Amino acid sequence: MYKNKIGLILLMLTFAMLFLPLAGLLPAAHAAAQSSKIDAVLVVDVSNSMNSSDKNKIGNEAMKMFIDMLSVQGDKVGIIAYTDRIEREKALLEIKSNADKQDLKQFIDQLNRGTYTDIAVGVREAIKVLEDGADPSHEPMIVVLADGNNALNKKSNRTQAQSDQELNQAVEDAKSKNVPIYTIGLNADGKLNKGALADLSKRTGAKSFETSSADDLPQILSEIFASHLKLNIVPIQSLTGNGKYQEVTVNVPNANVLEANISIMSSQPVDIKLTDPSGQSIPVPSNEVLVSKSKSYTLVKMLKPVQGDWKLQVKGVDKNKIDINLVFNYDLELAMDPVPQKTYKKGDTIAIGAYLTSNGQKLKDNALYSHMKAVLKVKDLSTGNVTEMPLTNAGDQFKGTYTVADQKAYELTVRAEEKSFYRESDAVTINGKATGGTAVTPSQPEPKDDKPFPIWPVVLGVLLLAAIATGGYFVLAAVKKANRGFVGQLVIEIRDENTGEKSHPQYKKLKAFKGKFNLHQLLQLAPEFKETEKIMFTPVKNDRIELKNLAASSIEKSGRTLDASRGLELKSSDRITITLSSIDKTIFIEYLV
Repeated sequence: MYKNKIGLILLMLTFAMLFLPLAGLLPAAHAAAQSSKIDAVLVVDVSNSMNSSDKNKIGNEAMKMFIDMLSVQGDKVGIIAYTDRIEREKALLEIKSNADKQDLKQFIDQLNRGTYTDIAVGVREAIKVLEDGADPSHEPMIVVLADGNNALNKKSNRTQAQSDQELNQAVEDAKSKNVPIYTIGLNADGKLNKGALADLSKRTGAKSFETSSADDLPQILSEIFASHLKLNIVPIQSLTGNGKYQEVTVNVPNANVLEANISIMSSQPVDIKLTDPSGQSIPVPSNEVLVSKSKSYTLVKMLKPVQGDWKLQVKGVDKNKIDINLVFNYDLELAMDPVPQKTYKKGDTIAIGAYLTSNGQKLKDNALYSHMKAVLKVKDLSTGNVTEMPLTNAGDQFKGTYTVADQKAYELTVRAEEKSFYRESDAVTINGKATGGTAVTPSQPEPKDDKPFPIWPVVLGVLLLAAIATGGYFVLAAVKKANRGFVGQLVIEIRDENTGEKSHPQYKKLKAFKGKFNLHQLLQLAPEFKETEKIMFTPVKNDRIELKNLAASSIEKSGRTLDASRGLELKSSDRITITLSSIDKTIFIEYLV
């Protein structure tokens, strides 16, 4: 019996050698639903050089406005003030009330300036703050406000090379932890080191901005929030003060808006009034409407506003420019009914159901479904190919069926959309393996120990399995290639050639894709962009992607029209322009790693 166990162990080891690598080839289901919580660290240069590059302390205003835009409860924020050392620091603080926000803004107002500058010190400390206090369920981020220039203390013997090396390591740490570093370059004196700050952002898949005026802050901060949490950005017309109340309309698109942040930028104080869709005047401030004011902005935060057209009246000083911006935050996710955990065979039918949730509960307002469409996305995990099947809108959920196409593993995801938003469910993986029966041999008496151990059959069996394993290696290598993942993200902007209007940048992270995907998927499956189904992206070596254009669209790079029918390789920071043939729209794409 002992000798038989040896043979069994050898067989099990060979089996493990052959099949365990498969486990690493099946991508885990990813959570597509967007979190509405942020863990942010604000990093600000407080060296004396900022007396000229940020003489009006726009950096302080930006940090305070960022804090005001955060959710009233649940978000976390920390602050790092640096020179060539950490001057002041506030660890991540969970915001539980408006008083917490006031404490943070008071901390900012008390920051003093010092002599030298070393940006590596600030970024490195921000990474540590996130490591020590970030919530794994939140979206981490760093925002750096600086002029990008170093001024090292010669007496410290620290060299620029040492600073660069430390900064590079900090950026690599942020990149490995999927922490984007957004930068706002402060350029009042025209000496901004734009390239250094842009590099910080690009390497972590974020965006870099520059400003010399507080007037730019609403747009900059709105784009940061939009890129990080995919919130809606709604520009509202600018006004010129005339000493009287002027009215603008604020449309709340659905009942699931958690907060509507209205930022009003003005160098002079403004007075505001607010009327709800029923025509009732709403006190400002009140329990439903919070107001934060600074020397350059007023931020109105409407909590759970009712759906419809609100009227905002603003009175400013005569001839004073007033800019207004609107950012929504809402809690809306898509859940898919559980799929039974079993092995499916070709031809089996699986019932598919999905529904919207709000605050973790099934949505009670079915009116939101009326303009929505949904599809089931089926990804073949052996090839990365994705097919889409329309689902039926049942009024309070989406329904359909899926028939298993082959003896393979598949990933199922439901995507629902309407004009103003889209949501995707968590992915579910099913196995469609062959289910041929295995003969069961009746139990036999144990062989006697005095019989010789059948060494040659075992050896031959091991050699045979090793040969199968070798062949399996090449098969697995091919499958692994087909399942190669993406890195980085695509920044997409769309220009309407009839009006000249250009959309805000959309940041599409690619790590959820395996094998390949098409541009139409990134454009929320909007019917008007259907021709982009034939514009495919595939990952290739060295963190690059290959674009293949089989559509009638034209592709330009660096001002030259290219034939991308056989493939066009893109590296980080490459930009392309896609001119559509079916509609008067142009798509601008930048690839960032």
